[in-house]
Amino acid sequence: MRIGILTGGGDSPAVNAAIRAVVKKSEKDGIEVLGFLNGWAGLIEGKTMPLGDDNVSGILPKGGTILGTSRTNPFKLDKVDEVKKNIAAFGIDALITIGGDATNGVMRRLNELDEPVRGVGIPQTIDNDIPGSDYSIGFDSAVAIATDACDKLHSTAESHHRVMILEVMGRDAGHIAVEAGVAGGADIILIPEKQFELDWVCDRVNERQSRGKNFSIIVVAEGARPVGHDQVVRTEKVDQFGHVLLGGSGEYLMAEVEKCTGVESRVTILGHIQRGGTPTSHDRLMATRFGVAAVELIKAQKWGRLVALKGDKVTSVPLAEGLDGTKEVSEELYETAMLFY
Repeated sequence: MRIGILTGGGDSPAVNAAIRAVVKKSEKDGIEVLGFLNGWAGLIEGKTMPLGDDNVSGILPKGGTILGTSRTNPFKLDKVDEVKKNIAAFGIDALITIGGDATNGVMRRLNELDEPVRGVGIPQTIDNDIPGSDYSIGFDSAVAIATDACDKLHSTAESHHRVMILEVMGRDAGHIAVEAGVAGGADIILIPEKQFELDWVCDRVNERQSRGKNFSIIVVAEGARPVGHDQVVRTEKVDQFGHVLLGGSGEYLMAEVEKCTGVESRVTILGHIQRGGTPTSHDRLMATRFGVAAVELIKAQKWGRLVALKGDKVTSVPLAEGLDGTKEVSEELYETAMLFY
């Protein structure tokens, strides 16, 4: 048997840990692994990389993906035939796709064709918003980076008596903002799921000032927006999956808060720093478990499924079910966060 593997969409820490696990498990079971470079683009163009023990040695703590990535959509480019031809040409029996709803969504559509492409998906997105799994690779590392930023901003905020605004990733769901905000002691947390009243934010800052708290930390997800406003976007351009480039919510908030409170404000936009660097031990472990589980699914010929964490158990769900909708921040977690501000 020969497995093909690709990584697509936004990268995150611990993708390499998942690749390593797939290769190690496959070699033990006598299965050959071939990597396709730069996401679905590699399958369209026939660009490959053989994967064996030598290729994955030492990549466990390395961020990013040794296979490269892109936001390529074969359906948008009308390149599905090229994908199928190259799968046959390279003798691929099944595919493993590592990515978010876009990358795995292509795998889902290929699996639903009249002549399906066989394969399984692994959830990987720092946003942790894939509904079929309690966890996605990269999330814990991103939260750790954002929490560390909160910790560092506290000292300068207190020294300069400023409102410090930290903008984190989170297009449709605020998991990073909530978890890093709570762990980092933020005074206000703003997420896409809950439109906010600007007056409420200003009142909160003023109330802290009245109690002698002459600084505030605000964590805002890039997809958060005030009541009556659309999302803040950097450009109207969209990628091949229809996603606009978000960003700027922190800058908007900085200007408005300073205007309504009179308190000097600054913004820090973490951006792609959240995707880089060394993965946490938890991320490495989860990526390893997910990679092993993906190979087991292929050995059992359980096609069209998404590896998933349910509680503390690694299992799987149909791709259609696992990718349907967006996993939002739970009311319980949001209410817990609200207790502190």
